Amino acid sequence: MMAPAWHSALMIATIVFTATAGDVLTASAMRKIGDLDLIRAERGLVGTIYAVTGSIRFLLGVVCMALSFFSLLFAVSNANVSLIAPASASLTFVSNAVAAKFFLHENVDRRRWLAAAFVCCGVGLMAR
Repeated sequence: MMAPAWHSALMIATIVFTATAGDVLTASAMRKIGDLDLIRAERGLVGTIYAVTGSIRFLLGVVCMALSFFSLLFAVSNANVSLIAPASASLTFVSNAVAAKFFLHENVDRRRWLAAAFVCCGVGLMAR
């Protein structure tokens, strides 16, 4: 038995939110930590591992990515994979562009916004 439409939408939203949070937290942590080659040259491999695993942002990012993965597993076992997989992947692309602009202060150019709009149109067509 397949899940009702609102269950599918909730599962997709959970996957997209946790994947985006994981990507943003991990990127933010790595920017704060700095160049891993320089850290490795100064402190060695063990020091580099401590620098990365000692970052709360990095660890939260990994937890969010794990939650996203397990949410995807749950979703594809309870709903149509032909909807869940492409919708969650494409909407994650869109949400990453938005999060990169507003949380990481990246320059997201017009071409990426246009691509995100086309992705949204495609998800809308696929959901019907």
